[in-house]
Amino acid sequence: MREVLETELQNALNTTLEMIDKVRDNLMLAGRTLLEGRGELLEGVQNADKIIDDLEHTLESDCLRIIALHQPVAVDLRLVGALLKSATDLERMGDYAVHVAVDATRLAQESPLKKYINLGSMIRNLDAMLLQLRLAVQKRDVDLVRATHKLDDEVDDLYEQVQRELVTYMIEDPRTISKSMTLLRVGRSLERFGDHIENMAERVEYWLTGERTLQN
Repeated sequence: MREVLETELQNALNTTLEMIDKVRDNLMLAGRTLLEGRGELLEGVQNADKIIDDLEHTLESDCLRIIALHQPVAVDLRLVGALLKSATDLERMGDYAVHVAVDATRLAQESPLKKYINLGSMIRNLDAMLLQLRLAVQKRDVDLVRATHKLDDEVDDLYEQVQRELVTYMIEDPRTISKSMTLLRVGRSLERFGDHIENMAERVEYWLTGERTLQN
């Protein structure tokens, strides 16, 4: 029975890693929609999100089956709980990638307000966070998990810079309000994307250490 449980746990882990990969790919595709002004990429982002949704359902079903059939305890139970909740976080990350692409498609129909330097930096940091978290899950490395927290702080700082810049634009020229509001939504979507990575990192850390460490 232990052998069967370990196989099913590994399958659930593999599905989680696949979800992370799909979310990373979709984040970068949404980023191209924004940074390159390529509204035609929106459909690809939406289609990829459907795949992420399907993987979420698969992972949830696998985790619930493990609980029902094997009644895991200790570290195994922490792992199943982490994966079950992380499935929801990853699905929400996929949704936020779609939100970014939808707003980016609107922005692509007009001349850009400015170069999206800080938004581009946010996207790169989020990708780095996902990569570190993937490696942490794969290698069961708590130090890699904790490294994501610093990157999330950087994402939050960049979002604050985006807000300040866009508020200044709107005050100085009311004609920029519509574009600025759309860009603020993009920034908010990316900031929330990072929050879900942070949620997942906290759960992975609990799985690995048995200790809860909540970030601000």
